[in-house]
Parts: sequence; C-alpha cells; structure tokens
Amino acid sequence: MRVLWEKELSIDGIVVSPRPVWKCRACPMYGKRPSCPPHVPDWREAKDWVSSFRQALIIKFEIDYNNFEAEKRKALLYLLKREEELFKEGKMYAMALFPGSCNLCDDCPFERGEPCRVPTKVRPSVDAIGIEISRLVEIDFSESVLYGMLLVE
Repeated sequence: MRVLWEKELSIDGIVVSPRPVWKCRACPMYGKRPSCPPHVPDWREAKDWVSSFRQALIIKFEIDYNNFEAEKRKALLYLLKREEELFKEGKMYAMALFPGSCNLCDDCPFERGEPCRVPTKVRPSVDAIGIEISRLVEIDFSESVLYGMLLVE
C-alpha cells in the first residue's frame, strides 16, 4: 500500500445520497461487518452528520490487488493513524471513513454473530453512509486504488 495523494476539500462538495448504500446491497459483505449497512447510520442521518464538519480529507491509496486484504488493512490502519494525528492537533471530532468493509481482523467474529474485537477502531465505510465518492474523484477502473476519507471539524 502506498499513499498516492491526500486532498482537502470543503464539506459543501460532498454529496450524501441513498445510491451508494443501495450499491452496498450487492456486496457479499453487506450486513456482515460492523462498518457496513445496516450497522452504520443511514444515509439521512449521515447527511446531517457530514454537514456538521467543515472539511474533508480524501486519501488515494495504491494497492496490490494480488494481496488485497493485507493492502486494504494497511490503508485502514493509515486512516486510523491520521485520525489520531488530527485529534492530537486539537481536531477532537476528526473521523476516518473506511474504503469498503472493515477487515482489521483476519477472522471477523462479527460475521458469526459475536461481538467485534476492536469496536473502538471500526469506522463506517464511505459508501455505507451514502457518500458519493465518484462526485469527488475521477474513478479510473484500470487503477489498483482505494479511497478513504477523514472528516475534519
């Protein structure tokens, strides 16, 4: 995993709608991970919540799709580290949003109906709360990339 870029943008440019959430329903992880619907705030609540922030930071990660799970885990950990850095800078409500479902654990107990092992680290995915990432970046499906986000007060 390699960070290609980080880009700041105003919250005003973020569109939150039901479209990404409906797309989540086609994912095999739908309902199985704590970062996915229906375990995260619905898009209406998220729309209000997102509007309470002033800016966002989008991070583009280059990953090796041949090692997808490990590469994605590195991206999630990077986002959590950036969230902690922002918190230490006095941005108390900074919040990371994951690219897709959480895979912090190799074996997710949540999938078996057991409690999450790391509930303080799980964050909703960008799509799960209805953020239309395609309105913020140009998606090129030939690239091996993931997009994460941090909401900043």
